[in-house]
Amino acid sequence: MSDLPPGFRFYPTEEELLNFYLRNKIENTRQDMERVIPAVDVYSYDPVQLPPMSGEASIQDPEQWFFFCPRQEREAQGGKPARTTPSGYWKATGSPSYVFSSRNQRIGVKKTMVFYTGRAPYGTKTKWKMNEYKAFEEASSSTSSTPPRLRNEFSVCRVYIKSGTLRSFDRRPSAAVAMNTDQSQRNPEASSSSANPHVQADGTSSQGSSSSGDDGSQPLAADGTFDWNEYINSEPFFWE
Repeated sequence: MSDLPPGFRFYPTEEELLNFYLRNKIENTRQDMERVIPAVDVYSYDPVQLPPMSGEASIQDPEQWFFFCPRQEREAQGGKPARTTPSGYWKATGSPSYVFSSRNQRIGVKKTMVFYTGRAPYGTKTKWKMNEYKAFEEASSSTSSTPPRLRNEFSVCRVYIKSGTLRSFDRRPSAAVAMNTDQSQRNPEASSSSANPHVQADGTSSQGSSSSGDDGSQPLAADGTFDWNEYINSEPFFWE
């Protein structure tokens, strides 16, 4: 049973997910990470089965849940990761993107997937979506020409229900948006000071987030560096 206080909601930025949670998990520097984000092979389950498995920080959330996903055996041997579940499959969507820190450094890679029931390529699209994040060994400048290296031991996955909004991540819950909008109309200075420190007045993150595209994979070049072309082409795509 969670001891979290009423009204608490786990809403980390992408920078926090990568630089704090995922990095501590990969380096095993904190023993309490799985209390917040448990390690689950998300591809072994249908998305509807995942919310009850989430950590105490998000298990009561009606919209999004977080998991550390271990690298698959076939992926460790150089193969492509399996994205099928007992009743469907995850399909990559969009285009690859880096995740940037608040200092405009590249800290990882993000891919977005949509869940389909049935078998590809004839599945039925559902409301379930997922962001999968991989961390780089070291942060690098956005202008650096040196290919960054990925840490593949774990990814951190955000499983969520499609909300219909343009920005589903790092946005304020809809009720809070309405409340803050009303406050800003009454007293702009008061609403600014009471806002969530991780979210700006327009609903976007005050810390790092990814660029506009949101899909990708995790293959490395022969020298172990991040291979962008291979990254784009490594995932099997099933077009509707």
